[in-house]
Amino acid sequence: MEAAQLRSTFLTYFEQNHHQLVPSASLIPHDPTLLFTVAGMVPFKPFFTGEEIAPYNRAVSIQKCFRAPDIDIIGTTQRHLTFFEMMGNFSFGDYFKEGAIKYAWGLITEGFGLDPDRLWITVHHSDDDAADLWRDLIGIRPERIQRLDEDNFWSMGEVGPCGPCSEIFFDKGESFGEGGGPAVNDGDRFIEFWNLVFMQYDKAPGGVMTELPKKNIDTGAGFERVLSILNGVESVFATDLFSPLLETASRAVGVAYGAHESSDVAIRRIAEHGRAMTMLVADGVLPSNEGRGYVLRRIIRRAVLAARRAGSESSLAQSLVDATIEKMGVAYPTLVKDRELIIEVLEREEAGFARTLRTGMNLLDEASADVRAKGSAIFPGDVAFRLHDTHGFPIELTNEIIADAGLHVDLESFRESMAAQRARARASAKTLRRADDTQYKDLLEAHGATEFVGRDVARYSVETTVVAVLAGEKGESEVFLDSTPFYAEAGGQVGDTGSIVTESGRLVVLDTQSVASGLYAHRGHLTGEIVAGQVAIATIDPDRRESTRRNHTATHLLHAGLRRVLGDHVRQQGSYVGPDRLRFDFSHGQGLHVAETQEILSQVNTDVVTNAPVETIQTSKSEAQSMGAVAFFGDKYGDRVRVVRAGTHSLEFCGGTHVDRLGDIGQIQIVSEASIGANTRRLEAVSGLGAFARAYEMERTLGSVAALLKTSLDDVVPALERYVERQREIDKELVAMRQSQLSRFADELHAVTTGDLVVARVDGFGGEQLRTLAQDLQRRGRRGVVLVGAHEGKVAIAVASDDSLDATATVKQLAALVGGGGGGSARLALAGGRHPEGIDAVLVAAKAL
Repeated sequence: MEAAQLRSTFLTYFEQNHHQLVPSASLIPHDPTLLFTVAGMVPFKPFFTGEEIAPYNRAVSIQKCFRAPDIDIIGTTQRHLTFFEMMGNFSFGDYFKEGAIKYAWGLITEGFGLDPDRLWITVHHSDDDAADLWRDLIGIRPERIQRLDEDNFWSMGEVGPCGPCSEIFFDKGESFGEGGGPAVNDGDRFIEFWNLVFMQYDKAPGGVMTELPKKNIDTGAGFERVLSILNGVESVFATDLFSPLLETASRAVGVAYGAHESSDVAIRRIAEHGRAMTMLVADGVLPSNEGRGYVLRRIIRRAVLAARRAGSESSLAQSLVDATIEKMGVAYPTLVKDRELIIEVLEREEAGFARTLRTGMNLLDEASADVRAKGSAIFPGDVAFRLHDTHGFPIELTNEIIADAGLHVDLESFRESMAAQRARARASAKTLRRADDTQYKDLLEAHGATEFVGRDVARYSVETTVVAVLAGEKGESEVFLDSTPFYAEAGGQVGDTGSIVTESGRLVVLDTQSVASGLYAHRGHLTGEIVAGQVAIATIDPDRRESTRRNHTATHLLHAGLRRVLGDHVRQQGSYVGPDRLRFDFSHGQGLHVAETQEILSQVNTDVVTNAPVETIQTSKSEAQSMGAVAFFGDKYGDRVRVVRAGTHSLEFCGGTHVDRLGDIGQIQIVSEASIGANTRRLEAVSGLGAFARAYEMERTLGSVAALLKTSLDDVVPALERYVERQREIDKELVAMRQSQLSRFADELHAVTTGDLVVARVDGFGGEQLRTLAQDLQRRGRRGVVLVGAHEGKVAIAVASDDSLDATATVKQLAALVGGGGGGSARLALAGGRHPEGIDAVLVAAKAL
């Protein structure tokens, strides 16, 4: 039976028995306690623990898994794998022991066609129910049902769901050892291939177990192991799954598989690791110096090392990826879709390690020869450290290489060398300060400019080498690399953020600046230690970069749109391109009219919809100018320049990062446009998700306005116009009412006062109303009028006069009495004050004029 048939037989059987087919989850689990998905039940763990409610009662899956503990012995045995697949059927509170046993036996004996007489069963010593079901329901002879202790009890952890399990074994025959069953013979004769876990208890702290109200089933059968049993072969490598991989590895080392055991080990290791690293990269794991990335790096390097030590100098990555796709591509289409990316990641890592091997192996071989010449088996720890520090050899790799010669590393000496180097790094870092520009110049002279390699998405995370580390103020440090994916702030575009990780430290990069002729300083907060010479994984924040490059290309389109609508006099005067927004300063003598703004937006968004490619051209400065490329304000250009063509209307000098196609921008919206100086305007805009968020917020606000107006979104403007018109009429009525009230009040004051000068206290009116009242009284024949009153906790004073009284001088004199001031003309003046308690003094002074 081939792998494809086994896959189909297993899944179809359980689908026909009403199980929901669940596709394999990623090798990167959601469970933060796990580095990889290590078992078929991992994706279902929240259902078993009760954290989530399962959307189905029964499920079946073939889950991708990866386990790291056996890495060191891969290739030396016929059955150990790092990557494997786990077949499983699951019940969430539906069927229990009887169903699980019945389904497993039916598939094994009828679907797979295995001889029942070659099958043995183990159960937990306390699980009488399972033993009885195997004997009475299935008909297994009692002597083939064996009871074990802890090997047949499964727990999720110290606390939580747990229960006994029942394992099914295949008897390979007398030629593989003594009989008596798996409880007696734990050698190669009896091979376990299916485990049925009966989750029936909840274990509390202290080990107390209580029955679960809803009991669950978790089963697991190793895909590769079952396949080898069904084909009657001793090795998982003898199945069709590994045929193309073994052939690829054999071609790489130039030796047929089966010719020699030593070369067979290398071939199996290359084949197994080739499949594993392909599957890991396909699920998003990238080589690094920590966590999952470190495990991936180890298996890549082990495969390359096995090939090199077998005499191969050819590249492995592409052929191993293609061999994996040949057998796994149908089950996992992502492998086919992402083939180029997978190959690129693996080839880059392989090439980097090949350089490491070439430089480090000479030192290792020389040191190994010296050790053997002295009759010793101890490899010097300081040499192992030099291999680690200078040539990037992990200590595990050095140990692995020298183990074949019967040597081992002096680990105590290695650790001492590591500690001494870190102490030196701490001591030197404390004496360095970022503000000293001579340090930058020295670094530039010693190491040259930083190579920027991060324009493409595939290069957002790269392996590089630390050139230097400078300690800055307030815990901020700067790391310098020989090559980097981080864009340093230039041309208005902000510097990238992200992380730089070595085996001993991590820099959270908060900014990237070009500090001296192309020398990039990665600034941020350092935890642990990073020292010069270390291999590092430099990774930018991809979402931030993507937003920034959308805004950068949008800036180019807006520049072109402004020139097309307003004229060629428009030139960029400055810009800011960040992940959240863009700002563009340009030369123009007046503000944009609504129609002009609308036309610009129409043109640039039409460009976006065309989804035209964004092309980069490397050429001479003179050639770029003859092409019509527009230079950006403030940028300096050498003889060789980079020109960006964004669609049919934009061609500019630019060293920044841009989208691949205009459609990637999504949408462009102008947020504001205003003057920032003579003949200089500033336009602010958003694109992509920023434009979406703004549109959503505007629609939400419009909805709130519609709700207040009690109308629909489509009727907001007419409804608002009606509301404003009603308000305008009400305001007119209020003005008329106030005028009428003031006129009546003027009549009353005129009637009760005598003489040429009217002095009165009038509370409840503001300054403007008092001034109107004073003018009305003067028109009635009074030569001078002084009105004072309190209004909303403040004082207002109005003075109206003919030429007999200087209104401005008078109002200032009176306002001083209430802690205020004012002014006006000689015939009409107004003042305010802060102290209403002084009004009586104002009245006395006014009457004495």
